[in-house]
Amino acid sequence: MRATALSGLQPRVKRLILACWDVGWWAGAVAIADIARAELIPRVPAPADLVGMAVLAAFVQVVVGLATGLYRGGWRVGSFEEAVALGRSAVIVTAVLTAFDFLAARPVPISVPPLAGPLALAMTLVLRYVIRAELARRRRPAPAAAVRLVVFGAGEGGSDAIRTMLRDPASPYLPVAVLDDDRHKRHLSLMGVPVVGTRADLAAAARRFDARVVLIAIPSASAELIREVTDGARAIGLDVKVLPALREVLDGSASPGEIRSPTMGDLLGRREIRTDLGVAADYISGKRVLVTGAGGSIGSELCRQINRLWPAELIMLDRDESALHALQMSLEGRALLDTPDLVLLDIRDRRAVDELFALRRPEVVFHAAALKHLPALEMHPGESIKTNVWGTMNVLDAAAAHGVQRLVNVSTDKAANPTSVLGYSKRLGERLTAAVAQRADGTFVSVRFGNVLGSRGSVLGAFRDQIAAGGPVTVTDEHVTRYFMTIEEAIQLVIQAGAIGERGEALVLDMGSPIRIVDVARRLIDESGRAVDIEFTGLRPGEKLHEELFGAGEPDRRPRHPLISHVDVPVLHPGRLRSLDAYFEPGEVRAALKRMAASPGLRAEDDGSVIDLREWTSDPAWLDSMLAVQGRVVRATLFEDRHACRYHRRSTDRCNGSDACQVTGAWAAQPAEAAAELS
Repeated sequence: MRATALSGLQPRVKRLILACWDVGWWAGAVAIADIARAELIPRVPAPADLVGMAVLAAFVQVVVGLATGLYRGGWRVGSFEEAVALGRSAVIVTAVLTAFDFLAARPVPISVPPLAGPLALAMTLVLRYVIRAELARRRRPAPAAAVRLVVFGAGEGGSDAIRTMLRDPASPYLPVAVLDDDRHKRHLSLMGVPVVGTRADLAAAARRFDARVVLIAIPSASAELIREVTDGARAIGLDVKVLPALREVLDGSASPGEIRSPTMGDLLGRREIRTDLGVAADYISGKRVLVTGAGGSIGSELCRQINRLWPAELIMLDRDESALHALQMSLEGRALLDTPDLVLLDIRDRRAVDELFALRRPEVVFHAAALKHLPALEMHPGESIKTNVWGTMNVLDAAAAHGVQRLVNVSTDKAANPTSVLGYSKRLGERLTAAVAQRADGTFVSVRFGNVLGSRGSVLGAFRDQIAAGGPVTVTDEHVTRYFMTIEEAIQLVIQAGAIGERGEALVLDMGSPIRIVDVARRLIDESGRAVDIEFTGLRPGEKLHEELFGAGEPDRRPRHPLISHVDVPVLHPGRLRSLDAYFEPGEVRAALKRMAASPGLRAEDDGSVIDLREWTSDPAWLDSMLAVQGRVVRATLFEDRHACRYHRRSTDRCNGSDACQVTGAWAAQPAEAAAELS
């Protein structure tokens, strides 16, 4: 019987034919074994005894096959599981025949059943192998229609990918060779596809097998590996495909074995993140969790990942109603904005923030609300004070006052050795978090990381828009580098850091190696197939050539997680914020933020009621203009265009004519007179 015909039959008919084949070969195996035994040791076989043993073998095989599911469709024909079942049934039949032969005065020699068993098993397996091979041949993609492909990676990912392609007649790819850097796999064959070398042999393998595509079949491949293989493949004219990362499969955004082109996330930010979900779930599951800035890139991904950890309540706060609309649609498939889990609120509103905490009593807080665009904040530095400093202080105070158990302040790598308004304000956020952590009952920490791929305002989006418009693509400097990580990977580590951080610490995420921005631009241009120029515009005010993850004097300690460093943060007493005025001239605001971000940490005897201005400036005139009047802190700011100082009371309100005075340069030398006027 041809295997082609058998493979196309109905399952029930196919199982019946296989049972008849097995029964026939058991009967034949007994006869062949008896005859072979007689050739070695001459004897006259008794036909009746031989037929009886053959019938008994056939009967036992049918009974065992039905009992184990072999003839009831329990396994696919030719599968490993079916082969194991056949082996098990062969052992049972052999044992029954041997026992019967021993008890029935040996109708056949005692050696016949042990000889018949392996022969019958071999023949039952042969038919199934032929059927499986025929099915595989019929399912293979047509060589004339499919693109010939080299698979890089001979592990489980590569094996699964090859199996999927070879079992799909409509597959656009035909695997013809495998490469793997493990030299011990050099002579391995995956479903008939040979391993022919390492990545260094890619060009030779492509020529030998006439391949047009290379598939990186390693779901855990790092961005560095993907970049290296991609660059090597494109240099010899090969197209590149990848398998999705494991996290994409787990979150449902991709299916196992799915073959796609590499994204910028694969090339720049893809990493193998080992997260202890048990530890993360311990402090989130069953808890009331608040996310500020929930409509932003970081906040929305936080909400998505936290939602999978089964919080008792997820409170999503943002001041942008459109962002909340998009977030609810992504989480629930609806966006009516009519549920209490969405809160439209600005963290600048201290009273509203406190009322929210008092009413909803969050137990865990992720503070992601912030202004983050560096050039905009350089132009409008006062806004960074209002949101990134005062707004953060509002959240911290409310969290401490209402018993939040754990708070995670989302920071940025620009807070390490800051040179910009964004960096200064986020550094102050870290220091304020450390200060409030000293008096709060819960654990308050900051998490610091760099650029995330796919966020709003991402450089990738800007480059793609410029390429689509025909260019030029603008890059600040040919040598500028930045750290990159996908949002999903960053948030996994943020949640993990929230579980392991100690009070007041900043947890610094390992961002991998920095990437040259011009290389990113060139890669995107190459992918577009367009001829687009790159224009270098020069670093903008506040920008660094190379970002840093650690500030001066911050050691890289990783006691709890290989990708998370712990650094101590100098405390900044919240009382010092009274010296910040968001409404001064931009230059004055920048200078004040810079001084405060760099000021020494809080001393044990410092309660914030008195400020030693020697920590802030060496200008004696400016020092003399700071007065302490009746126990109150009085702030002074030096105007660059005239020798005069404006005095303020200890209040967050702006001064007006009734509670402020202008002190001339002459008065500045006589602080007693100014004190008398203010008092």
